[in-house]
Amino acid sequence: MKLIKIIARVALGLVLTFAGQSHLGAARETFRAQVPTWLPLDPDFVVLASGVVEILLGLWLISGFKSPIAGTVTALFFIAIFPGNISQWLTQTDAFGLNTDEARFTRLLFQPLLVLWALSSTGAVSWLRSLRTKK
Repeated sequence: MKLIKIIARVALGLVLTFAGQSHLGAARETFRAQVPTWLPLDPDFVVLASGVVEILLGLWLISGFKSPIAGTVTALFFIAIFPGNISQWLTQTDAFGLNTDEARFTRLLFQPLLVLWALSSTGAVSWLRSLRTKK
């Protein structure tokens, strides 16, 4: 079971690192489609900053250093960027091959899975429970 968690954690780290790099390069324009128009920040800044954060989170997960904290922070990051996915669906913005309302909505269902992946592959669930019981 421990090996499976390590593989899942490293795989998530690789996915985040790759996604973060694409924010800075090839898919930069496409990622702008996910920045909500109500966000009072320059969309390009949001895309670049979130790309850097994804790379850092990915490398942190790959390293295994303080994995439960890394998993918790990564899960919180996935929650923080979820409004961008909702905005893409509500504004009917095409990006990443998501060119129908159904496709954009279906994507929303995967965000909770990313949160669970981050928490379960890093031992964050047990760590957070232990913090709660220490009070």
